[in-house]
Amino acid sequence: MTASRPVPPALRLRSVNKSYGPTRALSSVDLDVHAGEIVALMGANGAGKSTLIKILCGIQRADSGAIEIEGRSVDIASPAQAQERGIVAVHQSIADVGVPTLSVAENLLLDLFCTGAGPLVATPANVRRRAQERAERIGLDIDLDAQLADVSLADQQLIAIARAVSHRPTVMLFDEPTASLSAGETEKLFRVIEGLRASGVAIIYVSHKTADIRRLADRVVVLRDGRISASFERPVEINAAIRAMIGHDLPAARPRATSDGPPIFRIRNARLRKREASFDLDVGAGEIIAVTGPLGSGKSALAGAIFGLWPLAEGQMWLEDQPWRPSGPVQSIASGVFYAGEDRWRTSFFPSTVPFASVAGTISFPFLRRWRAFGLLPIRQEGRVADGAIATFGIKAQSRDVPLTALSGGNQQKVVLARWQAEPARLLLLDEPFQGVDVGARDDIIRAIRTSSAGRATIVFVSDYEEALEVGDRILTIENGAIQADTAAETAIPASSPAAEPQLETV
Repeated sequence: MTASRPVPPALRLRSVNKSYGPTRALSSVDLDVHAGEIVALMGANGAGKSTLIKILCGIQRADSGAIEIEGRSVDIASPAQAQERGIVAVHQSIADVGVPTLSVAENLLLDLFCTGAGPLVATPANVRRRAQERAERIGLDIDLDAQLADVSLADQQLIAIARAVSHRPTVMLFDEPTASLSAGETEKLFRVIEGLRASGVAIIYVSHKTADIRRLADRVVVLRDGRISASFERPVEINAAIRAMIGHDLPAARPRATSDGPPIFRIRNARLRKREASFDLDVGAGEIIAVTGPLGSGKSALAGAIFGLWPLAEGQMWLEDQPWRPSGPVQSIASGVFYAGEDRWRTSFFPSTVPFASVAGTISFPFLRRWRAFGLLPIRQEGRVADGAIATFGIKAQSRDVPLTALSGGNQQKVVLARWQAEPARLLLLDEPFQGVDVGARDDIIRAIRTSSAGRATIVFVSDYEEALEVGDRILTIENGAIQADTAAETAIPASSPAAEPQLETV
């Protein structure tokens, strides 16, 4: 009797290499992913995760190495070829999902319209029928006539997944898919991904969120400096994976600050919207307050109101006992109230053709007017501040003069945060400062925030409760536009405790 042949992995990489000039992004990467398996890909920013995903998607080509799909060697020279060979990707950016002004049905069929393979007669009935077939394939229950812009972020992600699944992929790649989702939306997405696993799809899942990895991963593969440094089977020891990723353990605890003096910043009887409950808020000197809540809870709206992007519906604010009614960002910055927005590309980046697109230029731009001497650009001061930020935040950049676009996502975020520590602040507002950064970079950022926190008030707005516990001296929970709870960090449930696990698994 002839012995049965072993089933080849759905995806196999052998000795994959990629360099950008002198920088080795990937070095002899070997990886197998089997049908019905979820492999979580972990790695510090700049470890090579994005490069590997781009090679599999056909966006970039490897310098050398082999890729096999179900035992067959394949060449992937374009995204279309990747799709033909059974590899599809769902990216982090919602902007890549579709066209906001088109209907959900039209967006579900967008790839067909773009390639000319759509319904021969594109009547509303035909479009709806084909779109319904795609939606039902992943259990997506959604109003097909709604505009894409009017549906939730989770449903937009699910629309992208429904399009991808319609090609009956062998391998699916998920790149930080929960970065902008609430806990409930994340759970909805997890159920779909688990259904794909059950149907035999091989999945590579890239995430910096340990809760995602605990929930989904059958195996964790760690990239470090372009090489696979470790692999862990389920149940995954997260601390060991982090150690393999960054080369050391994270600190078990950080000193917490308390403030006995008068608060630097106060809010009284505030409402973000007329019909919502009112709330108060005090932040003392040296204190770091973490405001946490799901998407749409009001945390970003509160940050914007404090910075002067829009007014409170009701209530009063004081900055060091002076009424605080900012007319806009210019007045806020001049008064020492600094704000790093959630969307770093929209609020903090310059096009690469602009002089201020470099690391040094990005950091110095808000302060150029006060740094000028006799109308001349403060080149020396700009360089000195940038070099100090690179050292303080552990920014990995070839020099302070490289464009921000040349840096990894985590290092870009460090530059954005370093900008607002270039001068002393009275009140520092950070909206989702850890979005898209690995745990090592997060640790660098928290350490830099704490080191510089004396004498100012700091409010950090995060949707991830685990992040709130790590950064905050006090944890404020916001729901429906109002502060619902105020808890000292040392009395909150620690992220590592069994009691916290159910909550963290769906964050």
